[in-house]
Amino acid sequence: MDDLSSTNIARILPADGFQGALVGRVWRPGLGPSVVAVRQDGLFDISAACSTVSGLAAMDDPAGVVRVSEGERVGSLKEIAGNTAPDSRDPSKPWLLAPVDLQVIKAAGVTFAVSMLERVIEERARGDASAAAAIRAEVLRLVGDDLSRLKPGSPEAMALKDVLVAQGAWSQYLEVGIGPDAEVFTKAPTLSAVGAFMDAGLHPKSTWNNPEPEVVLIVTGQGRIVGATLGNDVNLRDFEGRSALLLSKAKDNNASCSIGPFVRFFDETFSLDHVRQTTVTLTVEGEDGFKLEGSSSISKISRDPEDLVAQTIGPHHQYPDGFALFLGTMFAPTQDRDNPGMGFTHKTGDIVTIAAPELGALINRMKPSSECEPWTFGISAFMANLAQRNLINTKTAG
Repeated sequence: MDDLSSTNIARILPADGFQGALVGRVWRPGLGPSVVAVRQDGLFDISAACSTVSGLAAMDDPAGVVRVSEGERVGSLKEIAGNTAPDSRDPSKPWLLAPVDLQVIKAAGVTFAVSMLERVIEERARGDASAAAAIRAEVLRLVGDDLSRLKPGSPEAMALKDVLVAQGAWSQYLEVGIGPDAEVFTKAPTLSAVGAFMDAGLHPKSTWNNPEPEVVLIVTGQGRIVGATLGNDVNLRDFEGRSALLLSKAKDNNASCSIGPFVRFFDETFSLDHVRQTTVTLTVEGEDGFKLEGSSSISKISRDPEDLVAQTIGPHHQYPDGFALFLGTMFAPTQDRDNPGMGFTHKTGDIVTIAAPELGALINRMKPSSECEPWTFGISAFMANLAQRNLINTKTAG
């Protein structure tokens, strides 16, 4: 992936370049993880102003802090991003990390009608990709293929539920798709996400899986939405299809959560309304010449982002350091890759590009999770590192 990172640096920036308040994290050899402001003249370490992205997000005006904090120049975006891919990295030089740290990594599922139907199909197929085509036709006959206008929890949605229950076609995925309660789960442990140009992981026993391109909201411990980035909620369709109780195994594996490239904080150039109108595109390019393309428009989401946040945090649950929330995807690939009727699944070496004009592009290479870089730097190591650098007393959390 050295050629990929060296030729695609400009692609990871938003369409308006450096106009937004962009923040990333960089590993600085000899120091450790550092919060950086992403600017045209380089990446600047602003850890002295705020030692964590979580703490920065909790400030009254994080975008303003990013703009006024001077910081130490670490290097150019080209230099640092180009040194990130594990197999071509010079460990004596800085490289990119995922742009979140102490936030809990949460994800909302079944938030789009199209992906909701695919979850129903997975469930009925019991994880068997070869059975999916016939089941898809039957589900669409019973449910239809346009549920996008149906508001979850509405009288109309509950009436449809009654009909489907009577026909024996009800599903736990339809429950969270059109019922009153959203599916919100913990995607991955704090600090475990990988960033742009890093390897993303698939459980080596999975034979039916796919990327899930999503917008990821940055939310404070008080429930305030302050920014956004991109994410890949890597999904194992065979594991989850066998049993919903295998969701954690389908979702949480080494390097199976990718977030980045940068957090864009809300300001006069970017707001939650921009997020609501964002279209996320996906491209998968395989070493076998296979290419898959798709898109997911947030405007077609069944539940508004503010509703998803409200169902995640409140009197019922607190996140003192804030959280990063995947909003879900309408993209569930059904295009056959090899044999007819078998649909799509990843192969080692696939290059996945998730992009949006306002947020840039998140580019990763897929590998078995057991072959990705081990995750060794956890919360204890992070706190010890901040203390050693005399940063523990600066703004670290909300």
